[in-house]
Amino acid sequence: MKVPATVVTGFLGAGKTTLVRHLLENAGGRRIALVINEFGDLGVDGETLRACGLPACREDDIVELSNGCICCTVADDFVPAMERLLDRPDPPDHIVIETSGLALPQPLIRAFAWPGVASRLTVDGVVTVVDGAALGEGRFAWDEGAVAGQRAADDALDHDRPIAELFEDQVACADLIVVNKADLLDDPAAAVAQVRAGARPGVAVLTATKGRLPLDVLIGRAAAAEGDMEARRAPHHEAEGEEDHDHDEFETFVVEAGEAADVAALKARVRAAVEAHGILRLKGFAAVAGKPLRLAVQAAGPRVEAHFDRPWEGPRRTRLVVIGERGLDRDAIRAALA
Repeated sequence: MKVPATVVTGFLGAGKTTLVRHLLENAGGRRIALVINEFGDLGVDGETLRACGLPACREDDIVELSNGCICCTVADDFVPAMERLLDRPDPPDHIVIETSGLALPQPLIRAFAWPGVASRLTVDGVVTVVDGAALGEGRFAWDEGAVAGQRAADDALDHDRPIAELFEDQVACADLIVVNKADLLDDPAAAVAQVRAGARPGVAVLTATKGRLPLDVLIGRAAAAEGDMEARRAPHHEAEGEEDHDHDEFETFVVEAGEAADVAALKARVRAAVEAHGILRLKGFAAVAGKPLRLAVQAAGPRVEAHFDRPWEGPRRTRLVVIGERGLDRDAIRAALA
């Protein structure tokens, strides 16, 4: 059975963290893990949620990804984080992913089709949080200068893309839209109508104060969004023929070999193969001559990590899983790693 994940998106200051905290306070006994996409060194959202003192908010249930927009660091950060959560002896009942304010939800959802998580994880729903107070003033975020600063801090983002288009993407991808800070609006119905105009047919647009909505409204939607991406495109994509960065056209295969002579040589071969063939991720176990322990190997981009984890059980062999975009030269990669 797949573990459901809820993606919470929305601009800086819309109230995503407040909504997530409310969700935790009403978890109803569910074990909920949090993945928070922070920029920089100060994990403000993570510290806020750790301080809630709730059983559903344990220290080891919170994962912070701070290397930039989550949709641009899928191989390096997102997929390994999901695998670590799912491989735990007590995997969570539900995962909540709070994106940065500028993350595009579409490519993140495509990442749920990656090998290693596709058979174990599904998108329960995308919840887009809108700053109702800002919308009432004709803005997409209350402090658009702060949003601009956040965008400038991440080199992977498209700095020239209008904020209005990012807002359209977040709304178009949603399974539920929350117009937050409704208590500050003179006419909440007008704000709801404005947002609903950009939403997909049938998507609920609800008002809330401090993210307070029933738990059963926020989770348990069973949207399986990863299988419904064509319907989640904003109009400007169709008009311009623009494509999101696709993460669903990849392949995986296994390279098997004998014992490696030494760790440094094996890491060098892995790094060279990754760089020469555009491998997105590589992981597995290797037997090293003269070493009784199994060597665990992980590579994402140019970073190659290896450590001895436990004694061998069964035959000593090197077995590495290679993940990349379709069209990998399998024979050349096998030769490079052998």
